[in-house]
Amino acid sequence: MKMRIYRGALVVAAVAALVGFPLFNGLALAADKHVGEAVEHAKEAVEHGKQGHADVLVHHAEEALKHAGAAGVKSPHLDEGVKHLKEAIEHGKAGHADVATQHAEGAVTHLSEVK
Repeated sequence: MKMRIYRGALVVAAVAALVGFPLFNGLALAADKHVGEAVEHAKEAVEHGKQGHADVLVHHAEEALKHAGAAGVKSPHLDEGVKHLKEAIEHGKAGHADVATQHAEGAVTHLSEVK
């Protein structure tokens, strides 16, 4: 009788692990995807900022900000990256491509460190 209970508990645990692991792993992958997208858009913002294209920098910084917000990760680097993106957008809208580029570079640095 005890053996059946142990076997049943083992089966339940195995099924829970097989179902639960991919679910939580999928959430982690979604967060990684958003952080990766945020980094890529921030890099694009830097490249366009270096060319003096403040308007395109703003577009990419805004996209990076959307992805950073969707990542759903608690991280001081993510928080700092978001601050830099907001500053890049503000300065880019004011036409200050050089300052906006510096903030976009700061965002790339911090977002790249998000684990």
